[in-house]
Amino acid sequence: MSRIENQFTVQFWGVRGSIPCPGPNTVRYGGNTPCVEMQVAGKRLIFDGGTGLHVLGQSLLRQMPIEAHLFFTHSHWDHMQGFPFFVPGFVKGNDFHIYGAIAPDGSTVEQRLNDQMLHPNFPVPLQIMQANLQFHDVEPGKPIHLHEITIETAPLNHPGEAVGYRVNWRGGAAVYITDTEHFPDKLDENVLQLARNADILIYDSTYTDEEYHSPTSPKIGWGHSTWQEAVKLAKAANVKTLVIYHHDPAHDDNFLDQVGAQAFAKFSGAIMAREGMVLQVPVSVPLSESFRVSNFLG
Repeated sequence: MSRIENQFTVQFWGVRGSIPCPGPNTVRYGGNTPCVEMQVAGKRLIFDGGTGLHVLGQSLLRQMPIEAHLFFTHSHWDHMQGFPFFVPGFVKGNDFHIYGAIAPDGSTVEQRLNDQMLHPNFPVPLQIMQANLQFHDVEPGKPIHLHEITIETAPLNHPGEAVGYRVNWRGGAAVYITDTEHFPDKLDENVLQLARNADILIYDSTYTDEEYHSPTSPKIGWGHSTWQEAVKLAKAANVKTLVIYHHDPAHDDNFLDQVGAQAFAKFSGAIMAREGMVLQVPVSVPLSESFRVSNFLG
């Protein structure tokens, strides 16, 4: 049993929402749109395909052939715009299982990925990809099983709908909840259920409460939440680490520094998502495998 087969890691490749925002004022947190990679029990799970997926793809070129499971929360552009530029998808011998819920208009994730690569919007079609692409429809509320890994799913409160994911393995849990809007008078039961006692909760905190309720430009109904609501949820769900995620492109590094300090003051487990950040999820390793790992390490 290798070390990687006994690890549960979470790495951030894209942490912004809406549009990429590269530049001198977003260097420390990053400007790529959503993409989070989890390596669990030797398997690679990827959540969302924003421009961060392109960066991840470049790093994977040194590790081919690749097998991975790619989960989409929904198909708004910032969550799928990196897929046509995911180089490993064009390489024969790679295998990708692609998951997404059926949209309100009845289209599958395969149809939506196909449509964004049609003329006149893109020069080459989805079919030019030489990797083995297998598409799977997600039914929000029903779990997905990958051997020992259980991935719980739930619908989120977002225009056009979205799906939240919770990855469970050997007592550890990491939760990916982005593009969801909190309710004004209660916590979202679907979100609470996914987040319960999680080791890591990655949560859509696009706005501050002040921005959300702005008298001149309110964000109510836009499908996103605030860092204050994230803290409230993390406390209620008994979360260990809260990752403030899906940063507004208008929030520069200095602004996010302030959000991070304020969030930490309210909840000591709060941290800010940064591109390249890697987190470890603690897991229980059976005694027999612990013995084999110790022998492997010499």
